[in-house]
Order: sequence, then structure tokens, then C-alpha cells
Amino acid sequence: MKARVSRAALRRLAATAAVALAAAACTTTPETGPGPEPSPSPEPSGPRVEITPEQGAEQVPPNTPVRVSAEEGTLTEVRVEQTPLEGEAAERAGAPEEFPGTLSEDGASWTSEGNMYPGSAVTVRATAENAEGLTSEAVAEFRTLAAEPGRRLELVSNFPATGDTVGVGMPVIVNFDLPVRNKAQVENSMEVTSEHAVEGAWNWVGDQMAVFRPREYWEPYQRVSVDLRLAGVEASEGVYGIANHRIEFDVGREMIATMHVPDHEMRVDVDGEVVRAIPVSNGKADKRFNTTTSGIHLTMEKYESLVMDAATVGIPEDSPDYYKLDVKWAVRTSNSGEFVHAAPWNDRIGSADVSNGCTNMSVEDARWFHGQALMGDVLETTGTDRQLEWDNGWGFYQRSWEEWLASSATGEPQVTDGSGTPGSVHGEGL
Repeated sequence: MKARVSRAALRRLAATAAVALAAAACTTTPETGPGPEPSPSPEPSGPRVEITPEQGAEQVPPNTPVRVSAEEGTLTEVRVEQTPLEGEAAERAGAPEEFPGTLSEDGASWTSEGNMYPGSAVTVRATAENAEGLTSEAVAEFRTLAAEPGRRLELVSNFPATGDTVGVGMPVIVNFDLPVRNKAQVENSMEVTSEHAVEGAWNWVGDQMAVFRPREYWEPYQRVSVDLRLAGVEASEGVYGIANHRIEFDVGREMIATMHVPDHEMRVDVDGEVVRAIPVSNGKADKRFNTTTSGIHLTMEKYESLVMDAATVGIPEDSPDYYKLDVKWAVRTSNSGEFVHAAPWNDRIGSADVSNGCTNMSVEDARWFHGQALMGDVLETTGTDRQLEWDNGWGFYQRSWEEWLASSATGEPQVTDGSGTPGSVHGEGL
């Protein structure tokens, strides 16, 4: 291990050497002549800074981590600048974005947390300082691999949208245009942050829909944001995300409706207070298709007027079970055809279950429920022998938290306090 020498010590050594040389000059004899000139002391230098990817690298996979290290010093600044080149990446890149990274505890290394834009010129600038206050700088410029046409992961749709106010059960639903194979990397590229922090996790409905839900319902009256840092993530082999997105929505009041089907009544609570008891008629349940499902439903969409065609749920027109109705004040609660809606033709509301599986109400009550309902409100139904499937509509709370977490690609909860996601966004082995 080499001992380091301070500047003051170097000056004292130089002064001592000068005195010794002067004394030697006074006693020089003709036989020996003057002594040799002393070697100059090496100037002290700052720490050595290294950056990877290295200067001049080409075709760098955009999900490669940027790493900076300082030998015999600590890093004082790391800046990463990206300039998407001409083409689609340049068109989609907005204003310069912060490029997050993590500094080691000893300050000697820094590793990026995010991915780079495909097809970009990247410049990394780093500064380090040693114990003597000497600094060093390093710069590396390189280019990332472009995403090929047909192999660019894009966001098709998302629920909720920015600006929406939703119910306390609302999931975050993200739909992609291409299948995602590297699900853990994509999950770790999508961070949910809320004013009241909770545990949550992502699950997948197929390979193109990712769904985030909290462990329990959201706290009401708060703002939630979702950062989809998809640019540069390798969704599947050779398929890269090309843009980042941000979603911001509000969770409104807590409205939870409960319904035990044999009681023919729906109770609606808002912020813990009963605000309405509504007579209802549910599915007659002589067949599976007309049995109202039990479980935790979420309100999905609503219509003032809707044509309900049984063919859309697989019942052909020549079937004796076929129906086609024009209904008012309809609120969807599943993808298997269940709605809460007005049914002025049903004279058994409040006394018997005679519907095709929907929840029938009077026109007045249905109009009220339609007016109150937000996307993501909760309808908890019990009392039938048909359970809502977890992937039927937004039945995501049908999975217990343990099942939901185990079905996440990361297998770990994401805490919505802004602390980041559970794992790495970079490719394996990078």
C-alpha cells in the first residue's frame, strides 16, 4: 500500500534538499566536481476517473447501464446528456430529462438507474476530487443502438388518463402494441407515486397489458402519478421502448357499494356513511350466463344510453337466450356483460331476481347511481355461486394480495413513496 505525501511535506523535503546541495557545493573538490542535478519531484495529480461505455463506442444497447468510477477519490458531479439523432427517436424526445443514478456510499462509483434513448448521441461528464483537494475530469461520448421499425415498443392506451378523477379501487392499466417478454425490466421501468404511500405491484393480463393495483384500496382525496420510463427498455429481444410518458390523476371520495344478491338491495356508502339504499333485481341464475357474479367489481365505464346485444357475450341470435335491449343509465362492472342500469320493464325490482345477470334498478335510482359513479368505484357483491374471474373486466382484487404479489414479474412490492422500483431496468448481465 503506497503512502500519500502532502504538499507541505513535499515543500519541506524540497527545502531540505536545497540546503544539503548548498552545503555540498561549498566543499566540492577539484577531483570530484559538482554533484548531479536533483530530479524534479513529480507534480501531485488528481484521482483517475473512468466512464463506461467508453469514449467513441457505437451501437451501445440503450439498456446498458452508465457507470462512472473514481480511483483514489470521490465523485463530485456526474452529468449525462442525450441527444436523439434524426428520425423517430428525435421526434418523440421532448425537453431534456433528468438522468437518475445512484452514488455508492464511499462516493467512488456512480451507476445509472434509467435506460438511454435508442438512436442517441450520449455525453457523460464526470468530476472527482481526492483528499488533497485535487480534481480530475473525464468525458465520454458514444452512440446508442437505434430501435428498428417494427421492433419499437409503444404505449397504445392507459387507464386512467391524465386529469381523471377516479374511485379508490382504480388500477393503473397500461396497454402496449407489442408483446413484452422481459416483464421484470418493464415493471421496474414504471414507477407509481402517491401522496399517501402504499404497497402495490404489477400483474400482466397476457403479454401486452400491465396492471398495477395497491395492496388495498387507495386512500381517498390524493394525487397519484405514474412515470412510464419506457425509452430504452428492452421489452423483448431486440425490441426497445422509444418514449417516456407521465400520467397524473386524482383519487376522489371513497364510494363503495355492497350488495347481497338474495336481499334485493344495494347499499351505497360515501366516505364511510350510508347515502342510499337502492332496491335491485339481479340475475335469475337458472344458467351460468345469467347468474350475477360475486366478488369485488370495479366500475369501468358508463353510458346514458346503450344497446345491449347478447351476441357481444357469445349468445347467437338464434338462441332462445338471445336478447337485444336499449337501456338507459348503464354502468359497466365486468367484461362478461354485467351492468348496473335502469329497467323500467322489470316489475320485480326489490323483490325478485329476474334479469339476464345485470343489476336492474328503477330509472330514478339508476340515473342517480350513474351520476355518482366514477371509474374505479367499488361494488362488492355476495350471495351467488358464480365468482367473478380476476381478469374479467377489472376484477383484479379477486386475487388476494399474496397471489397478486406472487404473480408480479419482480415478486416484490413497489412502495409508492417515490423511492423507486424493486429492481433493475437494465438487461441481464449488463
